Amino acid sequence: MTSSSSVIPHHIAIVMDGNGRWATRRLLPRLAGHRQGVESLRRCARACAERGVGVLTVFAFSSENWNRPADEVSGLMDLLAKALAREVPDLHRDGVQLHFVGDKASLSEKVRAGLEQAEAVTAGNTRLILNVCFNYGGRWDIAHAAAALAARGEPITEASLNAAMSLSHVADPDLLIRTGGEMRISNFLLWQCAYSELYFSDRLWPEFDEKALDEAIAAYASRERRFGKTSAQVRKTSRPVSTLA
Repeated sequence: MTSSSSVIPHHIAIVMDGNGRWATRRLLPRLAGHRQGVESLRRCARACAERGVGVLTVFAFSSENWNRPADEVSGLMDLLAKALAREVPDLHRDGVQLHFVGDKASLSEKVRAGLEQAEAVTAGNTRLILNVCFNYGGRWDIAHAAAALAARGEPITEASLNAAMSLSHVADPDLLIRTGGEMRISNFLLWQCAYSELYFSDRLWPEFDEKALDEAIAAYASRERRFGKTSAQVRKTSRPVSTLA
């Protein structure tokens, strides 16, 4: 199945919100919602690859999520370890290249080793790049990049800062989707999403299926991306050049 849209964003970023609320509405533990969220991520990654999306970046665990109840945080860490063991072989077979983006210093040695192994196993894949932002925050990303440049004695410019950011291996997101009905980006990719198209869905993340993805892509395709130019300038540069004398 492919999207009906003729304009496919190269890079989609998603704030996967609503796992806990999905579970609560079903009188289930919040962790059950996170488990279902893993299923939704698997489905979304496959759908993105089928539609020709080159990069998918998802917000799995923010640096602020450490403030959640201890049992939920512990459960999320355990879920990550199990998901790596279960999902990585399938992702590798499907041609997905994995990157885990965020502050790994506060993660356990076991979790860090699992992330590194998953990245190494999938490093040669080219069908889809999947960036999983875990223990990540946009402000941390900017501060970390600036600190790295300062430590090397390099000037801090827009270009050098961009090259030092945690997602420097991919182009900036074309489309940022947030599920769950909230209309904010919650400290996600603050630098990279400066010119991303924003799309907010009322669906909770476990309910975000292929149809919902296609609706988001169709909304993106209907927009005019000007990057500071006027509509007339955009239409002029996008008009096909005639080969007639």
